Amino acid sequence: MKKTLIAATLLSLFSSQYATASDETTELRQIIEQQQKVLKDLEKRLEQTEKRVETTADVVESTASSKSATTIGGYGELHYNNITDNKTGTDKKEFDFHRFVLFVGHEFNSTTRFFSELEVEHSLAGEGKKGEVELEQAYIEHDFNEMFTGKAGLFLMPVGIINETHEPNTFYGVERNPVEKDIIPATWWEAGLTLNVKAAPGLAFDTAVTSGLYLDQSSGYKIRNGRQKVSEAKGEDLAYTGRVKYTAVPGLELAATVQYQSDLTQGEAGVDTASATLLTAHAIYSIENFTVKALFAQWDIDGQEAEALGRDKQNGFYIEPAYRINDQFGVFARYNEWDNNAGNSAETKKKQTNLGVNYWLHENVVFKADFEKITGAADSDGFNLGVGYQF
Repeated sequence: MKKTLIAATLLSLFSSQYATASDETTELRQIIEQQQKVLKDLEKRLEQTEKRVETTADVVESTASSKSATTIGGYGELHYNNITDNKTGTDKKEFDFHRFVLFVGHEFNSTTRFFSELEVEHSLAGEGKKGEVELEQAYIEHDFNEMFTGKAGLFLMPVGIINETHEPNTFYGVERNPVEKDIIPATWWEAGLTLNVKAAPGLAFDTAVTSGLYLDQSSGYKIRNGRQKVSEAKGEDLAYTGRVKYTAVPGLELAATVQYQSDLTQGEAGVDTASATLLTAHAIYSIENFTVKALFAQWDIDGQEAEALGRDKQNGFYIEPAYRINDQFGVFARYNEWDNNAGNSAETKKKQTNLGVNYWLHENVVFKADFEKITGAADSDGFNLGVGYQF
């Protein structure tokens, strides 16, 4: 009897435990099934999210490529000159809206872009007017990679300090300095191809093959007269230009340019062939609010006609210290020497001193005033006032 009771008790206990285990197993299975459903739902949502992200990226890329990435800008400057020629006793008192310039650029994508610059000089252009309408830049620029960038079209030459950067708020003095104007000669643009090479951080090289200058005895072999401005320019003889620029030291810029053209006369019959070499070098050093700039430029021209005029050698230099008092005021001094007749035995050198102040109403709006004195082959003095802007 006792044995039967014990067996029944054990059987009952086992059955109870088995039933409990069976319930727990069923519950566990239900939990697993629910989790599987949740995971499948999450996977489905993730797939939908990835599709939406891909679709959004495609739309953004398509929109970016189809939307206009065109930019417009410009600059301008009004001058008042009050200069007395002490040799002739004549006065120049003149107002002139010297330049009105519009920039138009377009970015086709992250590596290819277009840039142009259209300028009106001296307000009015046309027959009998003193001004001109000029296309100073119109080129395609392409980044081949992080190291190489090329340009094709009409562009500013890689030479000097102000030739590529000459907006009025970026330099001191009402008028551009005479060395870069008459010797280099800024503003100077040509048509052709150029390649910029970023060789290392702070070290870059520029090479260019372009249209060249056109000079002969009738133009006096004065370099500024030789700019053809890519207006049905004679292309018998090309110009080859190279520049190296070093900016690895903070506040310091060093650059040098050489250009060679085998015949300034562009192969014109009956005139003397005149090869020409330009050498320029400049340095800019800034420390806190003080900046000093120095530039040297020289042309060597072969040929008897240029030598007879004393223009086989043309050179000049300037030095310009400046101090930025605060965000609005800056003062400067500049000493220039230049000679377009340096090959002449007579004293033909000109010396110009400028002292002045810039007042920036805004970083892109500037008022200028300077005193000017020229000695040497010329004798004049006076003052200049100006206002300029960039946007």
